[in-house]
Amino acid sequence: MKTLQDIDHSRVPKHVAIIMDGNGRWAQKQSQMRLFGHQSAVQAVRDAVEAAARLQVAYLTLYTFSTENWNRPQEEVDGLMQLMIKAVKEETPTLLKNNVRLITIGDMNRIPEASRLSMMQCVKDTSANTGTTLVLALSYSSRWEIAEALKTIVNDASAGNLKSDDVNEETLREYLSTKDIPDPDLLIRTGGELRISNFLLWQMAYTEFYFTDLLWPDFRQGDFYEAVYQFQNRQRRFGKTGDQVTHSDGQSQ
Repeated sequence: MKTLQDIDHSRVPKHVAIIMDGNGRWAQKQSQMRLFGHQSAVQAVRDAVEAAARLQVAYLTLYTFSTENWNRPQEEVDGLMQLMIKAVKEETPTLLKNNVRLITIGDMNRIPEASRLSMMQCVKDTSANTGTTLVLALSYSSRWEIAEALKTIVNDASAGNLKSDDVNEETLREYLSTKDIPDPDLLIRTGGELRISNFLLWQMAYTEFYFTDLLWPDFRQGDFYEAVYQFQNRQRRFGKTGDQVTHSDGQSQ
């Protein structure tokens, strides 16, 4: 497991996204209900946020609750919403201490009022912070996001504010909920699954993936550093050849 000293601080990813998988399986291993796994995962979130802040990662996006998660048993959904209220209230002082700003993406209208108000209060309280921006993807899925963007594009076109010839990759980007956030450089997924589960599909066209069998409640700062270390030992080509990238890097030094 890597430490802070193993990381090249001149090449830290600007945006790290995490799919926090394995809470339910972790709880089952403890002979507990699934909600116990979600409760125990709060420490992993804290560790990831603090590690990102120490590395001065500009953006950390956590896949907190997907659109598909609404289909889970109602008892689990209700428990997650209550846990959200508790966790946000308890973690706000830590976010302030670490100069972390909180924002959300997703369909917040579906979040119960008490949970939504608690979240929005934390967003307000941390809005002046200038360090890492913590992005919580709540009631979010990428297909939902793209569909919503297309609806708005169609409406703007119908109103005469947009022409078909004006629509390109950059135009679509401006209609996404992540329009002010750079694309992820690194995706971390815990839990051993090898998929991205409808998460930031458009944005992760050139993201580096890091998969680990570790279940999310066991994730700690050293695991975050390990993922960043592995990222730093890859060559990102963006469609170019390896020789082109190497030559370009040599010229920029």
